[in-house]
Amino acid sequence: MSQITKLSETIASRAAADPDSSWTAKLLAKGPEKCAEKFGEEAVEAIIAAVKDDKDELVKESADVLFHLLVMLQSRGVTLAEVEAELARREGTSGIAEKAAR
Repeated sequence: MSQITKLSETIASRAAADPDSSWTAKLLAKGPEKCAEKFGEEAVEAIIAAVKDDKDELVKESADVLFHLLVMLQSRGVTLAEVEAELARREGTSGIAEKAAR
């Protein structure tokens, strides 16, 4: 099982936890909009690290981005499996062709 799958399962299991004892539950209790906002903040921090060519910071911020993406998905009832299925559907298709087909 991949780390991202484990993380996704942990997030799902903590969704019903007490917001006073779980950061994940606290984020989810604030609603999808807050989860999306936090994801956006982390994405910007990752962009800044990439622009600054700070590999160590980019690695750390990328982990935060993945965590907050999964929390945001959880907040809207979207599973990692659904995202993986979409990636599988696109596999073998040129990015240019896939984008043109949208």
